[in-house]
Amino acid sequence: MFENLNVSTDGVNQLSLVGAVAIFAITIYVAGKYIRQIKNDTSSGELTDENWDGIGEYKNSLPLGWAVSFVATMIWGAWYWLAGYPLNAFSQIGQYNEEVSTYNATFESKWTNPDQDTLMGMGEGVYLVQCASCHGIAGDGIEGKAAGFDKWGTAAGVLETIEKGSKGLGYPMGEMPGGMASGDDAKAIAAYVAGGMTGEKPASFAACASCHGEDGKGLGGQAPDLSTYGTTAFVADVLNRGKTGTIGTMPKFNDGRLTDIQKEAVGHYILSLGEK
Repeated sequence: MFENLNVSTDGVNQLSLVGAVAIFAITIYVAGKYIRQIKNDTSSGELTDENWDGIGEYKNSLPLGWAVSFVATMIWGAWYWLAGYPLNAFSQIGQYNEEVSTYNATFESKWTNPDQDTLMGMGEGVYLVQCASCHGIAGDGIEGKAAGFDKWGTAAGVLETIEKGSKGLGYPMGEMPGGMASGDDAKAIAAYVAGGMTGEKPASFAACASCHGEDGKGLGGQAPDLSTYGTTAFVADVLNRGKTGTIGTMPKFNDGRLTDIQKEAVGHYILSLGEK
């Protein structure tokens, strides 16, 4: 698979090795030359009019060796990008990306319709690797340092969000402050959202509608879609967006490191943490 990386057959690697040896040799030569000059040469020439704390600058010409090296570097750089190693040539990064893309496609095909046990096992594995370091192995948020999942997906979780607010998801509408509703009004909203927004809409939901819309679906992506709260779709949205929290920023998992099936699996596992 990596036969192209063989130094004896890869011209780019050969060129890199030759360049490294040449740079090392030139560095030794130039360093030795200037060390000898420091020991033996004396300053001479015409000084500029300016000086800094008594330190002046000579009007010396640009060193020939430096000028030639600079121009040669520019020429070599242009050749390297346009001819020696053009943008469409083989690269380890490009090969890696192709392999990851192929693997992800195979993975998605294999697990197109996984059963519940498979989703739970897959979700637990991804969670322990990607999430547990901040959210805790048990999903408790490590004493409030990150979001805990013991209440997530329930009315208690919605109520906590209403009381404390929600920050760091990067929606166009901005961050949600705490205290938008309280008392029985807050409890009614929490029950309505956690219940899938079915049944009679409480009058207090008006406090939410200005950002989330009358239907709670987030006004076309301007705010979170509350109709998906407590589902794997909501978890996937947070994974894709990332989140800024107390202990740092959770990365966006929309860069290919997790497949759609893996995101769904993480959602299933996180939902199970709230059931314990």
